[in-house]
Amino acid sequence: MAIVRPFAALRPTSAYAENVISLPYDVMNRVEATKMAIGNPYSFLHICRSEIDLPDATDPYSEEVYLKAKSNIADFISKGIFARDEKPMFYIYAEEMAGRVQTGLVATTSIDEYLNNSIKKHEFTRYEKELDRIKHFDVCNANTEPVFLTYRDHAGIQAVMNSWISKNRPEYDITSSDGIRHILWKISDDNVIQRLSTLFESVEALYIADGHHRSASAVKVGLKRRDEFPDYTGNEEFNYFMSVLFPDTDLRIFDYNRVVKDLNGLNNQNFLNLLSHSFFVEDFGKEIFAPTEKHTFGMYLSDHWYQLTAKPEIVHGDDIIKSLDVSILQDYILAPLLGIGDPRKDKRIDFVGGIRGFKELERRVHDDMKVAFSLYPVSIEDLLSVSDQGMIMPPKSTWFEPKLGSGLFIHEL
Repeated sequence: MAIVRPFAALRPTSAYAENVISLPYDVMNRVEATKMAIGNPYSFLHICRSEIDLPDATDPYSEEVYLKAKSNIADFISKGIFARDEKPMFYIYAEEMAGRVQTGLVATTSIDEYLNNSIKKHEFTRYEKELDRIKHFDVCNANTEPVFLTYRDHAGIQAVMNSWISKNRPEYDITSSDGIRHILWKISDDNVIQRLSTLFESVEALYIADGHHRSASAVKVGLKRRDEFPDYTGNEEFNYFMSVLFPDTDLRIFDYNRVVKDLNGLNNQNFLNLLSHSFFVEDFGKEIFAPTEKHTFGMYLSDHWYQLTAKPEIVHGDDIIKSLDVSILQDYILAPLLGIGDPRKDKRIDFVGGIRGFKELERRVHDDMKVAFSLYPVSIEDLLSVSDQGMIMPPKSTWFEPKLGSGLFIHEL
């Protein structure tokens, strides 16, 4: 059973939506965020990355950063950039990228379902990363950015949303600076809202696709509010967190590639010889090798691309985690040959989303790294199966595109 609930969003008025929308807070650093917001006082980056409005020396995790975000929200409201919807609603949110469309429902989801694992996870979180959004949500008294959820496709839900889309004009139909089209419809009809709520009750589980730290942070703020208001009824907004729910059939996972700073004391030939113990190695020269199936990898080393194909003896088909390509790369190359035991903490490794392309891997190797590895993307079914079994994927396994736009809706607690 999946509990989804409407809410009265705080969101930009139509005249400002195209200027407000931004990329999520966690896909850029402070310098990049500052550049993105130059000349645009309406950018949501002034809220989700409010340190850009403070002196450069300001600690991005200081209290004044979160207070600035709160102040900027109030300022956007007072200037008419944001307005609060008059009643709780659902919202349909569609994104179009390169001709592909994903259509989801913007709603709030239960912190209790997160706690009892009806909302399933596939990644560990790090508390130090949670803490930033805990403080941000708490001080702003709002979920300022949604969690990206998925569920196994449900024809009835899609039929109701498609019917609404066909009969109603969107609130926004805008294109963001990265070329992604964003379309939003509000569902104000109580009968349709109830119909969707009832249909979601037949969905067995929701799955976090992207936003494990945001969801964990939102839940902790909800629990903090429960401690502050011990007479809570369960109906208060802080018992729910803002999410966008997409059917699994709409989603695409891109490859999440790795670049490594050195060969751990090995020379090229020794490294290639060691690789050949577990992989079939083929030199592609200057021609980019793009993996087209599981258990094959691209490697860029000294201006040469190589195809690495895992030998049968290292593919553990009966173990869903060990058979993931990210696990094979970690278990047979990164850890034993390159000395990277914990990729979440080792500063010799970095991660490059597949949306950046293979030329970005070449650039990194030429600029500041020694070797790059490209992977075949994890499948949606792998993600759902891992989550269903209560297991955890290796770090940096999935990269979803398009990212959710930030600033189109806020859930006040």
